[in-house]
Amino acid sequence: MTPHLAVLASWLLALPEYALQVPANRWGYANPEASLSATELKILQECITLLVFLAFAWLWLGETPNLRQAGSLVLIFAAAALAFWK
Repeated sequence: MTPHLAVLASWLLALPEYALQVPANRWGYANPEASLSATELKILQECITLLVFLAFAWLWLGETPNLRQAGSLVLIFAAAALAFWK
């Protein structure tokens, strides 16, 4: 893959994610019913990004997740759950 094609492919993956994250973060922070802090929104955003990347690596790049990576994912989501724990 040429560098230009790689950049284009990267933006085609990232742009829809960013287009959804910005309004979602604005709505989640400004909406009193959502009651999420900026920090909680960022943690949630990173978890979603990680899941999207893992799916891409598995389905497109053919990288089968191993047990060590699964354990790492569990620990990351445990940390995220701790951040949301009231």
